[in-house]
Amino acid sequence: MRHTLHPHPGTPCTAVSAVEVDVSRGRTGDLLVHYYLAGGVDDVSPSLRSSSTFRRADELWRHTCFEAFVNPAGSETYWEFNAAPTSDWQAYALTCYRTGRRPAEAIGQPSIESRYGRDDWELRVHWSLAGVVPNDVPWRVGLSAVIEDKDGTISYWALAHAAGKPDFHNADAFALQLPGTP
Repeated sequence: MRHTLHPHPGTPCTAVSAVEVDVSRGRTGDLLVHYYLAGGVDDVSPSLRSSSTFRRADELWRHTCFEAFVNPAGSETYWEFNAAPTSDWQAYALTCYRTGRRPAEAIGQPSIESRYGRDDWELRVHWSLAGVVPNDVPWRVGLSAVIEDKDGTISYWALAHAAGKPDFHNADAFALQLPGTP
């Protein structure tokens, strides 16, 4: 099912007109996320033309970046997954709201594929989470994107925004529930 992300009211975007996401869980605990951008994709920085070099990198959210947050039901622990158009990526584990963040070394390089069109762009990311994120309980999921225009203006997009400034880690942003897989 496709979900529409909305720009935070305080961070309008002039580069793209729409950001949508498909998300699903695999039976073995995989997270499959497919982002779609429409509009002036040539006005996004850095370029949405992906690299063939995949590397783990920090602070991807300072520029154009696509994120998913996963919180297993009944736990304060959650994971943050970042993928950039450059094919850089990172996975973090957190013990509770913005606390104890550390790279989730047990999560390996995701499969990242992108398709660039004249007026649209797609990014598919397949995260293998088996044995790391509990799979037998529902997941609360937050979906978000950081879009940097070529002029350096940043907009924050999410399925749901918490009150106040943009904060993808806020529990109110974890607006989607995916059922557990026995």
